[in-house]
Amino acid sequence: MKRYPDYKESGVKWIGRIPKNWGMKRLKYVADLNMGQSPPSEEYNSDQIGTPFLQGNAEFGLHHPTPKIYCPTAKKHASPSDILLSVRAPVGAINIADQEYGIGRGLCAIRPRTNQFERRYAKYLLEVVRTELHVVATGSTYDAVTVDEVSNLTCVVPPFSEQVQIANFLDRKTEQIDELIRIKERRIELLQEQRTALINQVVTKGLDPNVEMKPLGVEWIGEIPVPWETIPIKHTLQTAKDAIRAGPFGSSLKVHEFQDKGIRVYNQQSVYNEDFSKSDIFISEEKFNELRSFIVQPKDVLITSRGTIGKMTIVPENGEIGVLHPCLIRLRLNENKLIPKYLWWYVNHSSFFIQSVKIASNSTTIEVIYTETLSSVKIPIPTVKEQLAILEFLNVKIPIIDTIISNERRKIERLKEYRQSLISEAVTGKIDVRNEV
Repeated sequence: MKRYPDYKESGVKWIGRIPKNWGMKRLKYVADLNMGQSPPSEEYNSDQIGTPFLQGNAEFGLHHPTPKIYCPTAKKHASPSDILLSVRAPVGAINIADQEYGIGRGLCAIRPRTNQFERRYAKYLLEVVRTELHVVATGSTYDAVTVDEVSNLTCVVPPFSEQVQIANFLDRKTEQIDELIRIKERRIELLQEQRTALINQVVTKGLDPNVEMKPLGVEWIGEIPVPWETIPIKHTLQTAKDAIRAGPFGSSLKVHEFQDKGIRVYNQQSVYNEDFSKSDIFISEEKFNELRSFIVQPKDVLITSRGTIGKMTIVPENGEIGVLHPCLIRLRLNENKLIPKYLWWYVNHSSFFIQSVKIASNSTTIEVIYTETLSSVKIPIPTVKEQLAILEFLNVKIPIIDTIISNERRKIERLKEYRQSLISEAVTGKIDVRNEV
């Protein structure tokens, strides 16, 4: 796009030169600011009594908030069309008030002054200049900024008529970009649904579409191939009595016994990240000798049993000997019955495992998985030969879908970067959009 014919120095290094007829002002000279104030929490309610209340940016949406609580005694309010700026972590998040809101101390309501600061232009400009707040917040004791720091934000102020033109241009262009992003996000959702459906299909129905089926008696799985078994997990384990073992609770392992080096403790992060090299929890060799029945070794299966439950990983063959964290269950599978990687696909990537745990625990919600519950969870199992064939199939098909999803996510990031760059260029006068509307 073309540039303005004449420029001058803005006096602000990161903004650089601006069109000659534009001005520079502090936010407090072109807008009125209203910092939020939080009433006592006992005055909040979820029964829609009083004014919709926003404590911070937790209720922010793409453009407008979605309130979850109400307060009849709110002392500070935002009016419709006010710009809502988060002044506590994460500092700088922005929404537009679509109705009257009570606002807590995590927000500042910004009301551009009539005929000085066009509301839409002001919102776009704040998306750019809020970077000044990030610098201030990073240097504070905790991520937050004061009313003075917000009121002194640098504002590039074109003539009002040009602000309207810039806002009209950005409304049109950002909506086009946002629509492209929505299309790509929807495509990712469909690809993820396709991915899940494909995994569910092969781990419960196999690869042969013509195989004879039999009823399983489990509503969400339906029928399974006739040659398959449906057996409890305990029947897929090695014969050793400790083939399934929960981590040590109570007095066996205490937080104060963890140290910076020694014998590794495998914890939830090891499972979530499937990374066994970065655990920062260790115990002494003496303590390890007390907990030998809780040992973790290569090829063990680990499942999270508390917190985010039901995630699984496999200790790699070159993994270190370690000990179980109290929030994990360790399995040692009989690989003549069940291949660990096949179970990994079933547990982590199909939609059936947690439902089966709920049934086994006789509960609609589960906060803890116990070894007795996990042992009794039934799963459909093909022959080892077919498990290997399914693994080979998934190892080919799923990376193809994952690559497409990754490419779409990169495109979304580039679109977001282009959107932000376009806004920045327009509101700082690096491009002349007056005739682009």
